Amino acid sequence: MIQLKNVTLRRSAKVLLDAASVTINPGEKAGLVGRNGAGKSTLFALFNGSLHEDGGDFAMPKQWRLAQVAQNMPETDESATDFVLGGDTRLAELRAALHAAELSEDGMAMAHAHVDLADAGEHDAVPRAQSLILGLGFRSAELNQPVNSFSGGWRMRLQLARALMCPSDLLLLDEPTNHLDLDALVWLEAWLKRYTGTMIVISHDREFLDAVTDVTLHIEHAKLNRYGGNYTAFETLRAQQLELQQASFAKQQDKIAHLQKFIDRFKAKASKAKQAQSRVKALERMEKIAPVLADADFTFEFKEPQNLPNPMLAITDANLGYSVEGQDKVIVKQVNKSVLAGQRIGILGANGQGKSTLVKTIARSIKALSGELTEGKGLNIGYFAQQELDVLHPADNPLEHMIRLVKELGTIPGQASREQDLRNFLGTFNFTGDMVKQSVGSMSGGEKARLVLAMIVWQRPNLLLLDEPTNHLDLATREALSMALNEFEGTVMLVSHDRALLRAVCDEFWLVGRGEIKPFDGDLDDYQRYLLEESKRLREEAKVNDAAALLAPTATLEVVSKPIVTSPNRSAAQKKEDALLRQQRSALTKPLKKSIEKADAEMNRLQAEKNALEHQLTQALSPAAIAETGKQLKTVNQALEELEAQWLAWSEELEKLEQEKTPQNESIAGFLKRS
Repeated sequence: MIQLKNVTLRRSAKVLLDAASVTINPGEKAGLVGRNGAGKSTLFALFNGSLHEDGGDFAMPKQWRLAQVAQNMPETDESATDFVLGGDTRLAELRAALHAAELSEDGMAMAHAHVDLADAGEHDAVPRAQSLILGLGFRSAELNQPVNSFSGGWRMRLQLARALMCPSDLLLLDEPTNHLDLDALVWLEAWLKRYTGTMIVISHDREFLDAVTDVTLHIEHAKLNRYGGNYTAFETLRAQQLELQQASFAKQQDKIAHLQKFIDRFKAKASKAKQAQSRVKALERMEKIAPVLADADFTFEFKEPQNLPNPMLAITDANLGYSVEGQDKVIVKQVNKSVLAGQRIGILGANGQGKSTLVKTIARSIKALSGELTEGKGLNIGYFAQQELDVLHPADNPLEHMIRLVKELGTIPGQASREQDLRNFLGTFNFTGDMVKQSVGSMSGGEKARLVLAMIVWQRPNLLLLDEPTNHLDLATREALSMALNEFEGTVMLVSHDRALLRAVCDEFWLVGRGEIKPFDGDLDDYQRYLLEESKRLREEAKVNDAAALLAPTATLEVVSKPIVTSPNRSAAQKKEDALLRQQRSALTKPLKKSIEKADAEMNRLQAEKNALEHQLTQALSPAAIAETGKQLKTVNQALEELEAQWLAWSEELEKLEQEKTPQNESIAGFLKRS
């Protein structure tokens, strides 16, 4: 178990934890929550050994293996599969040990390495790594692509997969859902529910915490409190605790006032001096109950739009996608949709199906490849893009961003534009005092997201396009965003993996998938079931495609797609030509078939020999016998791999010859020449 006893943690002069005590039992899954800057990441640094306690005692079993998502962006030419496979450090160590034993010809070490590798799951390591990659939203075709070919968000998914690949007793996850779409998030939840070790996770996604945790650790005012249950249970228990504390505080204050009144009234009277003195001592001995010091809530609102065109926009016969080097790549085709005033639309869909493409097209970031988008008169779009934080100017401060916005857009009716007014406006988004002059580059992701929200609110939009707006927001800010969106009188179109936000804001859903956009008739629970079914379908489709790729013809023979057409009207000469062609094809395929049959028989023999040798290694043998058996097993494995490769090449060639047809206008001589 993990134990903290009166632990103190500091960052520079700031005390983040003061005399904190808590126990985390083996196998528990704990959610670590608290305001940004409360000390969650610092506590993680204590758990992973990169930071030591400033006071008190911290204990964790020394034999526990730790897995954690690396925060650095991977820069490597390794394939995605090899990179994730490298997360299994135990497997890498055993492979190195086997290689060293083979170089030194140490039979005993070789035998132990083979047995240890089998125990470590060497036989299914690659499929396990690839299932993690596919589960996090990658396609089968990307399994062997180099890590450097992926964008930053996808590389962080690979870092997550690498951490999950590592065998561990303690798993530390810091905001694991930030770079995930809803389909990948659902898969991750299912995986973490099956995880048997101890897990501690930092997240601002309440539904994710509810799904994967059974304990909640809350950091507040430098104290660490443990609550049994998931995040919803924690909120309920904490509310009850605060209510009880406030009631106890009020009751104690009444008692203190009563004692003080008696003291003040009778302390000067000799006849009552003794009783007054006893009350003074009682007051001094009394253990004071602290008042409830709740953090100030963050709230904001969208002002009423200047106008509400209806419909907001209409999309007619549109193909949506991108143009790459002059070639159009259609992602969603034949879209016919209208967006009306006051609608609350949640945009759902598996990764890569076109959600962001739809939003970018409506936001005028990209153009439709064909068709028409007709905007209502006076349409004013407020767009929060996934990469919106990247367009902020790191060297500038929030006030400079607002001043630039005023210059670009001009004065917005109902919005003040003087510098002091802009300062006051930023203050409503918690940019107070010197923060309005702090460079954006030095701010946290949550602070940058709040600045982007402030800039959108100032524009008084009537259509909000929000593409993953909560990635950097803490729970309090997410709650404030949810409330502001519910009170917004315009139209909302929302892409998010935050199911609590989707449930609270949206009253209808559009499903983007399989090249089309259609209404989704159901709620988010129905959508999660749809995602699991879709994931299963895609895995089965990938298996079929992989099998087809293995059997696909190579470039050694040209394939002609036109079949031989047999009909009663064919001449005797044509029929004779067909018969001759069949004979020639048979002559070409017969040797291949014999070679394949011989290879089948030899592979069966080698497989039986391999099974026998592996069984022999499990018996009690002398070191010399173990070494000899290990060498034999290695020889058999190499022979089997070479024969399987040859069998596959012959099978592909046979498949091609059997499928090849001659067109009616081609002579037999021409066909034979090609063959």
